[in-house]
Amino acid sequence: MWFKNLQVFRFPAPWNITIAQLEEQLNRTPFRSCSSYELQTQGWASPRENGALVHAVNGQWLIALGTEKKLLPASVIKELVKVRALDMEQRQGFKPGRKQLRELKDQTTDELLPRAFNVRRNTFVWIDPVNGRLVIDAGSPGKADDVVSMISKSITDLALERLNVAMAPGTAMTAWLAADETPHGFSIDQETELQSPADEKATVRFVRHALEPKEIQHHIKGGKQCTRLALTWANRVSFVLTDNFTIKKINLVDIVKEGIAADATAQDETEKLDADFAIMTGELKQLLVDLVDALGGVQTAGGH
Repeated sequence: MWFKNLQVFRFPAPWNITIAQLEEQLNRTPFRSCSSYELQTQGWASPRENGALVHAVNGQWLIALGTEKKLLPASVIKELVKVRALDMEQRQGFKPGRKQLRELKDQTTDELLPRAFNVRRNTFVWIDPVNGRLVIDAGSPGKADDVVSMISKSITDLALERLNVAMAPGTAMTAWLAADETPHGFSIDQETELQSPADEKATVRFVRHALEPKEIQHHIKGGKQCTRLALTWANRVSFVLTDNFTIKKINLVDIVKEGIAADATAQDETEKLDADFAIMTGELKQLLVDLVDALGGVQTAGGH
């Protein structure tokens, strides 16, 4: 199991919670399925389907936030409300007012909810107690903030802040492209996005396209800034870095995949999952160290 995205947070104070303590606190808000009349539920689920809410491998911890939603498209509700409003108009001789329409919508939603399909997903969270980091497999800061909100509700007195770097990623990526040079250990791949900071937000995207330095530099001289850049770290992990320090599209380079496949031939499924998690955290721990260093180090709340 590999994370596809990284939203990175840090603990400003040393991590001092044991696995048993974390397990107990997460158990206060366990995952449960939606009842007939609930649109969504959230709670902590077992990341390994063995009942435990915290799974540890080589000092790295894994937890999972379970979310279940009713699949009830707004368009379906809107269409049925329209039909019922027309029927009400014919019966009472005038169009229903706002209050009546709101009541119709609520009534229609309540009637449809028990028949709606339930959709379940887990959002995985990796806790690195040694390096004081918490990493969420989420594609956007907004989705990560939802998970952080649940973490804050569940874990008592936990100080957690987004990991900020000293150099703005957009500024750094633009400089790398302008100089056609990257920090040691990183190389540029065939994807980037350049955007004008002006109101019109003029955007140029290159996808699966060799980046010609002169063409890229022309856009940069015209005032565009890099907002997304595909990189490979240490010839081992490829990813896309965004200007808000989201790490997306994480993928192992083929030579690393081949080594993992060779090691996994004699493992059962549980052992394979643990091996994957150990390899993932081992690789990504060092990737984060090198990437943060390339961006000037951690910018703490105090500015240092």
